[in-house]
Amino acid sequence: MPRRARLSVAGVPWHIIQRGNNRAVCFHAEGDYRRYLDDLAEQSKRFGCAIHAYVLMTNHVHLLLTPQEKDSAGLLMKHLGQRYVQYINRTYRRSGTLWEGRFRSCLTQSEQYVLACYRYIELNPARAAMVRHPRDYRWSSFHANGDGKQDALVTPHEQYLGLARNAEERRANYRALFKAHLDPEVITRIRTATNGNVVLGNKRFEEQIAKMLKRRVVLGKAGRPKRTENQTEGRASL
Repeated sequence: MPRRARLSVAGVPWHIIQRGNNRAVCFHAEGDYRRYLDDLAEQSKRFGCAIHAYVLMTNHVHLLLTPQEKDSAGLLMKHLGQRYVQYINRTYRRSGTLWEGRFRSCLTQSEQYVLACYRYIELNPARAAMVRHPRDYRWSSFHANGDGKQDALVTPHEQYLGLARNAEERRANYRALFKAHLDPEVITRIRTATNGNVVLGNKRFEEQIAKMLKRRVVLGKAGRPKRTENQTEGRASL
């Protein structure tokens, strides 16, 4: 059965997850994290993707980005993945794959879910009980978004910029978002949409993207479709 084409629209934010094959470790040492971020910066610039938030976990990566062109994000992930695998295989004298097949992604509605995805991504280390606060984890965009540390990789999304008119107040308002836990229902929606390659947004957003792409953009219901009355009658007459 052919795999479903990825949802892709220029100018609409993507939440992306790329996991290690069989949840294997992807980052062994500090140099590995640095190399991935360097490659991400280079390839995102090459293919026109603005990176808004990121976190590098031991065995997977989360990104929130906006592509300039329809194919920008796919090309970024393809070339980034290839370059990093070559580096890992060369550095650790190994061969074979590193990543778990296709990366997971969802188109994300700006007004409803972009800031939720920021928080979901940067809270990953805290949810995994690796740290108490996102600030305590080294390999994430929280240091730029929350504390104002210089990070050439990060481009603020308009929803982030809308938190306040000046940078200091904006960062304070952003940090305030982390005082409360992310709603479990929102976490479930983000995970379901990303793993299912569907849209993350309200009904209006779903309809807009479906009309634009001329295809289904939400998960279908499990099980066989119900038979219509005519189909039932036709089968009974055979």
